[in-house]
Amino acid sequence: VINNKNTKYNMSNNNGTYFPPASLEELIKKFPTPLVAKTVRLIDCLDEGVPGPEHFTIGEGAVPTLPLEGGDGDILIQVVAMSADPYLRGGIKPGRGKHPGDAMNGFVSGFVLASNSAKWVPGDFIGAATDFTNIQVLTKAAQAKTIIWKLTGFLDADHLSYGIGILGMPGSTAYGGLIDVLRPNEGETLFVSAACGAVGGLVGQIAKTQYNCKVVGSCGGDEKGAIILNKFKFDHHVDYKKCEDEAALAAALKAEAPDGIDMYFENVGGMHFEVAMSALRPKGRIAVCGCIANYNQPSASSVSPGGAIFNRINISNMIYSAQRIEGFVCMPWLTGQKGNFLPDMAKWLHEGAFAAPEETHFQGIENWATGFQSLFTGANKGKVVIMV
Repeated sequence: VINNKNTKYNMSNNNGTYFPPASLEELIKKFPTPLVAKTVRLIDCLDEGVPGPEHFTIGEGAVPTLPLEGGDGDILIQVVAMSADPYLRGGIKPGRGKHPGDAMNGFVSGFVLASNSAKWVPGDFIGAATDFTNIQVLTKAAQAKTIIWKLTGFLDADHLSYGIGILGMPGSTAYGGLIDVLRPNEGETLFVSAACGAVGGLVGQIAKTQYNCKVVGSCGGDEKGAIILNKFKFDHHVDYKKCEDEAALAAALKAEAPDGIDMYFENVGGMHFEVAMSALRPKGRIAVCGCIANYNQPSASSVSPGGAIFNRINISNMIYSAQRIEGFVCMPWLTGQKGNFLPDMAKWLHEGAFAAPEETHFQGIENWATGFQSLFTGANKGKVVIMV
């Protein structure tokens, strides 16, 4: 855990951040500048099944540079950590926008090598949604079309992976989904699916530490169950892998929450949604940000082995019970349009309110596809990180 008690930089004397600006010279020494620009590319689209290394390749090219003149607002960045996230699965289905040979893209973190922008200086830590390329120019126009955020002061060089985790998309998803979508009240009961994942683990910890909620988490296996109970301090674990069907999962949830649930954070879909909806109390809320149970099913399919893809909702039951279901994405909180995500999350992390983030690391851009595959086989714990 990064602990601000061991450094002179803290909220009170460094404008709300914890670390001094990094030295570019030290960063290059720690992360040598690539000699070849490498990009993760799609070999072919995949409608159903688990994606793996056979579906991706690494393209190579010359290392880009910034022009000495012009290019006002452009920056050259070196990527240190790349993310692999479940939502990317939908993008490689036929007709979803990707074509053979296209670059894969998503969330990355790293640092600025050179800058023609007044907003960025060499050595700044950066998070962005961009191509999975180890060294690249982000033009002013490209920056205006994507998500980009400054991480300088919120982490150090040893923890740049946090920029695609707790201080990136997963963290802002957990933060916004719980605080602004579910709107918890002290003492309420929260059910979280994929509770040992990058988002689910943070949702439960925020609910416990900031709202004193009772938290029930669903994840598969004793090892992951021990993590959410002992490390994340969830109140109860439901092992969905021991539940043969929807009725068994419902019974397992009822054993831990006999009076029902007030909130459900949806990461999975399928039978998890059905069970949560049936247990939802009056004025209950459901925040929907992911449906990983469906991602590897064929596009035209209507059912999956794990439950219904097209979930059932009896809307008439929601009228007098005043229940609410809301879908959302992380962007408003990650970009600072809503809430106070980066300062709040960094404060909680550095004060020790949370356990050190759970991460599964894969070394080298060549192993991005293996990291991506792990999301669908259960081989990962927490955030999947590819250290470039």
